[in-house]
Amino acid sequence: MGFGVLKAVTSRRSATLAALIAVLCAGAGAAQSSVVPQAPAPVAPQADGSAFAADGMWIWYVARAAGGDPTRIAARARAHGMRTVYIKAGDGTKTWSQFTPSLVAALKRRGLDVCAWHFVYGADPMGEAEVSAEAVRRGADCLVIDAESHYEGRYAQASAYIAKLRRSVGADYPLGLASFPYVHYHPGFPYSVFLGPGAAEFNLPQIYWRAIGTSVDKAIATTYIYNRVYERPIDPLGQLYMDPRGREILRFRKLARASGFGGVSWWSWQHASARGWRAAGRRRLGTTPGYAPARTYPELARGAAGDLVVWAQLHLISGGYLESQATGRYASLTERAVGKFQLAAGLPPSGVTDAATWQQLLARLDPAAVTWSARRSAGRAGADSTTMAVPQSAHLSARANELRRGRDG
Repeated sequence: MGFGVLKAVTSRRSATLAALIAVLCAGAGAAQSSVVPQAPAPVAPQADGSAFAADGMWIWYVARAAGGDPTRIAARARAHGMRTVYIKAGDGTKTWSQFTPSLVAALKRRGLDVCAWHFVYGADPMGEAEVSAEAVRRGADCLVIDAESHYEGRYAQASAYIAKLRRSVGADYPLGLASFPYVHYHPGFPYSVFLGPGAAEFNLPQIYWRAIGTSVDKAIATTYIYNRVYERPIDPLGQLYMDPRGREILRFRKLARASGFGGVSWWSWQHASARGWRAAGRRRLGTTPGYAPARTYPELARGAAGDLVVWAQLHLISGGYLESQATGRYASLTERAVGKFQLAAGLPPSGVTDAATWQQLLARLDPAAVTWSARRSAGRAGADSTTMAVPQSAHLSARANELRRGRDG
């Protein structure tokens, strides 16, 4: 699925957002971005028939999931409304032997979609791409790239990994990214590569509210605001480890649905308690009276830095408003480019990428397709080249690791 398809959005439920603004401002960081209100907007549709659109369960070790018996795995998954199982198929440059063609085929015969997931580090992106491609050859219906702290700052490696993987699996094979949910906490992480043109078409942020140390409501709202600019369907990964209460799990499912997200999956089979399974699989969820889904955008202005800035710059470059390198830093050149775009779009030329500007930027322009290079002399994007040096913001440290507590795998 390309960006052209994702831009053909369908309308969702309208709602106000005043009740959410206060909880979202804390920790946003004025130096990187702030949040401003915006009218309700449509959400990108989920592709029909995608394994990502269904609810699912993640399996770390197959032997610890119903003893590794495909019949028992399928029976329990389907009894709790899980149509997709996500099974670890690789770690770095090592293929996991548990992800076999026979296992995949057996689970498919029993009515499940089987998605491989691969934890990647970026030290050997070409080798990792081969491991990911091998999982596809073994019959996976989809592949999830699990990229976290090891990939922060590694734009060139992410670019190389995605290019090789796409050459191996084809342009239309369904890829997802599972990573940090709070984009603004990770200014050096290459979201714009993994979720950019030709890369993953689905976004599975790890919204582990208990590990983050916040409420379900705030975790979902913050994740949505800072991920929506990448225009990929959001299929959230929820938390069953740390034994969350049943009502929290149900709240997560309700708010995911109310926010227009796609399928909900859970980490993980081996961590789930009996009450976790019950709550994750309950058929009737009920309504969410008084809940207003978040419909805002992160605001970017002079002094902001990070991948959100890279993403805005790539759109400005594709439209001819910015001729220089995408630096990931919001300085005078970017400010002037935004002002020029705003004039063309009929907006006040403030030079600030506010909600109205994001809407127009995403609707009118596709991001420039870029091959990132670690060489400082990679040059500028233009008619003859899409190669760029790694953005300056790639060197920024993470503000925090919101997933640091308790998750194995």
